[in-house]
Amino acid sequence: MSKAITFSEYGTPEVLRLSEVDLPEPGPGQVRIRVRAASVNPLDLKIRSGLMAKVAPARFPVTPGLDAAGVVDAVGEGADAAIGDEVLGGAAGGSYGEYALLDRPVAKPQGLSWEVAASLVTVGQTAFRVLGELEVRAGQTLLVHGAGGSVGTVAVQLAAARGLTVVGTAGEHDLERVTGLGATAVRYGDGWAERVKDAAPQGVDAVFDASGAGVLAESVALTGDSARVITIADMTAAQHGVRFSAGSAEDGQSLPELVRLATAGELDVPVWRAYPLDQAATAHGDLEARRNRGKVVLLP
Repeated sequence: MSKAITFSEYGTPEVLRLSEVDLPEPGPGQVRIRVRAASVNPLDLKIRSGLMAKVAPARFPVTPGLDAAGVVDAVGEGADAAIGDEVLGGAAGGSYGEYALLDRPVAKPQGLSWEVAASLVTVGQTAFRVLGELEVRAGQTLLVHGAGGSVGTVAVQLAAARGLTVVGTAGEHDLERVTGLGATAVRYGDGWAERVKDAAPQGVDAVFDASGAGVLAESVALTGDSARVITIADMTAAQHGVRFSAGSAEDGQSLPELVRLATAGELDVPVWRAYPLDQAATAHGDLEARRNRGKVVLLP
């Protein structure tokens, strides 16, 4: 047996409980890790609250969590890691626990902290995937909504490094930080589209919406083509002819490159706060209230 956070009904953060669970056993290609850090993502909150119930009904009890980093302590047949290896990756069956299963573990370099290693996975893969789907290239102008958030922060850095001109919408408190990442920062809220036009008189070639803040109609108008707008956060995408980008089996292919960039200091994934595992409800509450200024992680 081991300890993990579980919930047995949809609801507020208070449904999260520290529970005794069976020790997970790795299947073919999987490894089991002793978790050193687990990332908290906005999707975890949506699953816990029931917002995803129609798309993917939960089978209670649920252990939340998409990402983890830790030390391998058991390997399945054909797994590309050995006992004692330090690894990170996407978790199968949840990561908020003392142990987790990883499907495709990637080696964690010594220079990468456990907190950053766990934080990098979903946000990095998501940003990498959407930039590929938008097919943006050097010399073009990309607008990133939610540039101060975790996915937006990575997207801005990746796009700027590829030679794009990046404009990022963000809250007043994040404008300076977004500018430091290589974007022209624009305050979100009423009138944002006019401020973007002022910041990018050459026009906007593509839009990456990581905010879900009801910006799709004006984003389509800015680009003149709904195919040039992708969202990861706005469930009304289809009403605007906009693509909603969800995770894919190919996401893991970008993780080694993201790890390399982060280790080399070419990609910053800020971690706002780390909580003990038994404070998962507090972590969810802080993320839900948008008090965080970077990634939130749990330390079992």
